[in-house]
Amino acid sequence: MADDASFASNPDVLTATAQGRLKSFIERIERLEEDKAAIAGDLKEVFAEAKGEGFDTKIMRKVIRMRKQDKAKVQEEEALIDLYLSAIGGL
Repeated sequence: MADDASFASNPDVLTATAQGRLKSFIERIERLEEDKAAIAGDLKEVFAEAKGEGFDTKIMRKVIRMRKQDKAKVQEEEALIDLYLSAIGGL
């Protein structure tokens, strides 16, 4: 904690320990950003493949989003959509 205290007293200077920790955080974040970009590319390929086979990717994304939700929450949302549609006379 002495390193943290010396940083707090002089914020223009980082101790060797703080520099090492900062560099470690930056490198980890950079690796995760690379992984994130690779995963995004993989997802794009899978959606393109599904689209090529005739599936509606917009609906697939909605299904995926719904599957992440609690079943009761999905049912509540669907009931509200039905209520609102009936209130305005449908589609």
